[in-house]
Amino acid sequence: MRVLMVSDVYFPRINGVSTAIQTYREALAAYGIEVSLVAPDYGNVCRETWISRVPARPVPHDPEDRLANWGGMRGAVAQAVARGCDLIHVQTPFLAHYAGHGAARRAGLPVIATYHTLFEEYLQHYAPIVPQRWLRGLARRFSRSQCNALDAVIVPSWAIHRRLSDYGVTTPLHILPTGIPVRGFNGAGRDAFRVRHGIAAERSVALYVGRVAHEKNLNFLLDVLALARESLSELLLLVAGEGPALADLRDSVRARGLDANVQFVGYLDRQRELPDCYAAADAFVFASRTETQGLVLLEAMAAGLPVVALAAMGTIDILGARRGALVPDDNPAAFALDLVRLLRDADLRAGLAREGRAYVLEWSDETLAGRMAELYRGIIIQRQVNAA
Repeated sequence: MRVLMVSDVYFPRINGVSTAIQTYREALAAYGIEVSLVAPDYGNVCRETWISRVPARPVPHDPEDRLANWGGMRGAVAQAVARGCDLIHVQTPFLAHYAGHGAARRAGLPVIATYHTLFEEYLQHYAPIVPQRWLRGLARRFSRSQCNALDAVIVPSWAIHRRLSDYGVTTPLHILPTGIPVRGFNGAGRDAFRVRHGIAAERSVALYVGRVAHEKNLNFLLDVLALARESLSELLLLVAGEGPALADLRDSVRARGLDANVQFVGYLDRQRELPDCYAAADAFVFASRTETQGLVLLEAMAAGLPVVALAAMGTIDILGARRGALVPDDNPAAFALDLVRLLRDADLRAGLAREGRAYVLEWSDETLAGRMAELYRGIIIQRQVNAA
C-alpha cells in the first residue's frame, strides 16, 4: 500500500506534526505501507527521496515557518498521485488540505486528515485585539467545513473527539494517538550533558521540552518556579525549545529575578542530544492546557523521567491513569508542592520512573502504527464499496 502525506510543515521545522509524520513513516513500513510526503522547502539540502519539497517563503513575524507556493504545492501533490498512491493523508489544514483534498477527489482516492491542532484555543494568542467570540466561531466553522469534506478524521484524544462532535463534524472520527519510538529515548549522557551546559551534578533540574509559544502556558511554570525555589533555592528550570514567545519569556524571567534559575538550551537534535537532555533532568514539567495529545509527556516517561503536569484537553488521555506522573490541581501552589515533593524524594522519583517506562509501552509507535495500518485499509475498502 502507498500513502501520500501532505503537510504545510516538516523537519527541519520542529513540532508535533513533524514528529508524528516521521514516526508513522518509519513504523508503518513494518506493515507493508510505503509513505511519501509533500512539504515545504526550508532552504536546506534535502536528500530524502520520499519527500517532495515545495518552494516556500518565510512567514512574516514567524521565521520558523514557511508558506508554500500554492501552484507548487498543488503540482507536487498531483505528480505524487500520478506516480501512484492508494490514499492521501493530510496533516495540516492550510494549503496542504486543499491540495490534498482536490487531488484525491480528481483521482477518486480516499482522503483523510489528522486533527493535530485545536485552533479555537490558539487564535486568541495571535490575534488578541479580535473578540474571542469571533475567533472561536471562525475556528469552529473552519474546522467543521474542512473535516466534513473528508472521508475520515483522525483525532489523538477523546477531548478532541468531543470538541469536533460539538462543532457539528459528521465525518467519522477515529481516536488514534501518535506513538513514540520508545527505544529512542534511552539516553545515557546525563553527566556529559550537564557538563556541556554548565549544570552542577547535584543541582535539581526540572525540564520543559517543546515550542516556546504563548499557548504552552510557560508563565505558569515561572510562577511554579518562583514558589518552588523558596524550598529548593538552587532549582533550575531547563527550557529545551524555541518559538515565537521566546523573547517575551526571557523578559519575564528577568523581570521576576529568575535569571539564575532558568536556562535556555534551544532546539536539540532528537537522535543525539534530546535523549541525553531527558536523562540529565530530575523531573519533567508541563502546563499546557491546549494540547491535542502531549507527545513530550510520553517521551519523558520513555526516558525514565517522572512527570509533573496539568491534565487538560488532550493530555488527560495520557495523564488520567496517573501512571509515571503527578497531576496537581491547576494552580501554581499545588504544582510547586508536588514538584518539590518529587525532587526531595528519591524513592518517589524511582517509582514513577519505573511506572512510566512500563506505561509508555502501551503508546509505542509499533503498537499504534498497527492500528493506523488497519484504519488505512478499512477506509480504502469502504471507498471501493461506496464507489461500486
